[in-house]
Amino acid sequence: LDPFYASIILFVGRAWDAVTDPMVGFFISKTSWTRFGRLMPWIIFSTPFAVISYFLIWFVPDISTGQVMWYLIFYCMFQTLVTCFHVPYSALTMFISREQSERDSATAYRMTVEVLGTVLGTAIQGQIVGNVVTPCIETPLFIGKTNSSVAMEELNMTHDTRLLTDTRNAYMIAAGVIGGLYILCALILSVGVREKREASELQSDEPVSFFRGLKLVMNHGAYIKLITGFLFTSLAFMLLEGNFALFCTYTLGFRNEFQNILLAIMLSATLTIPFWQWFLTRFGKKTAVYVGISSAIPFLILVVVLDSNLIVTYIVAVAAGISVAAAFLLPWSMLPDVIDDFKLQHPDSHSHEAIFFSFYVFFTKFASGVSLGISTLSLDFAGYQTRGCSQPSEVNFTLKMLVSAAPVGLILLGLLLFKLYPINEEKRKKNKKALQDLR
Repeated sequence: LDPFYASIILFVGRAWDAVTDPMVGFFISKTSWTRFGRLMPWIIFSTPFAVISYFLIWFVPDISTGQVMWYLIFYCMFQTLVTCFHVPYSALTMFISREQSERDSATAYRMTVEVLGTVLGTAIQGQIVGNVVTPCIETPLFIGKTNSSVAMEELNMTHDTRLLTDTRNAYMIAAGVIGGLYILCALILSVGVREKREASELQSDEPVSFFRGLKLVMNHGAYIKLITGFLFTSLAFMLLEGNFALFCTYTLGFRNEFQNILLAIMLSATLTIPFWQWFLTRFGKKTAVYVGISSAIPFLILVVVLDSNLIVTYIVAVAAGISVAAAFLLPWSMLPDVIDDFKLQHPDSHSHEAIFFSFYVFFTKFASGVSLGISTLSLDFAGYQTRGCSQPSEVNFTLKMLVSAAPVGLILLGLLLFKLYPINEEKRKKNKKALQDLR
């Protein structure tokens, strides 16, 4: 596919995903209890279809026309089915216990395994696909900048057909392995976790319409401040994550090291989530946000100021992973506190947990879509050459902005918004006692 159409598919898929998140959250809030629970049926029934659609994203159909529609349909289908899994999965935190400490602990375990799953997925995809060597393409010196994309396309067309077939097979094998893990983890979840009806307190005497529920949720000040702060910090780390491989390959010159550097980031994040869980229980969640997320700033500046150095790059990767762990864990552990605060302010309004979580998931995906758009447009404007052995100086400058200046600015803006977040430790403890009295 032409890179332009690939970008369109990803953008439309993200936009569609943004629409489905709050819709799925609303439908879940209206779902009746079953012997499996309220959320688990969504997880169980969406899993096989999600795996099939995921595999078909990586399959190359033997058709000369219509490939754009093929990938657009199955990408949107996959995003919808993952929403049907991820929204109830995230909301399970509110359905397994009433205790804030137990919810925080469950969130810490969940985020640890989610990051570990990202490490595993990165390793599987990287090792299987990485074993198929796809050489870079040298851009001839005589080709002008305006004609370089045409020349690159002609060079791509002459590429070894057998190598292309091997690459296609590698992507499908990786998709099959990851799909198998998806099914295995969904089985463990459905067998090992039980919802507690009394924990959620979702019984409502009067059904609430979607728009009324949405208005109640979006008018809650603590929620708005939390998700906007979360949006900017998420966007910062997604810009870093999305462009770090290109930055390592072209700006730093570590073409053969970027997979290991990425694994260093994710392993560091996995190992430090328990530390941040201890830190937030000892010093409070707002303090943990300031310390954890801001700790990446000096290292993000360091990596672009110093000359290319592999040891420094690994140090920055580990430091970024520590901040990624805080950015993963802390906003999710703060969301149940916001829902408890909402319950106290609206004691007669029920069944909104899934809507809270669905909009939280939406903002995560929205940040991902914005990150994708900013990166694609910026690199295209700078003259990025697909699979080129080297890039113009404008591309290297753009990559420095995308992995350093832009994330640092977004982190500072996000921390400023977190400063306005009203639920500190004192307020959280008061809410906990008030809810116990109310019950």
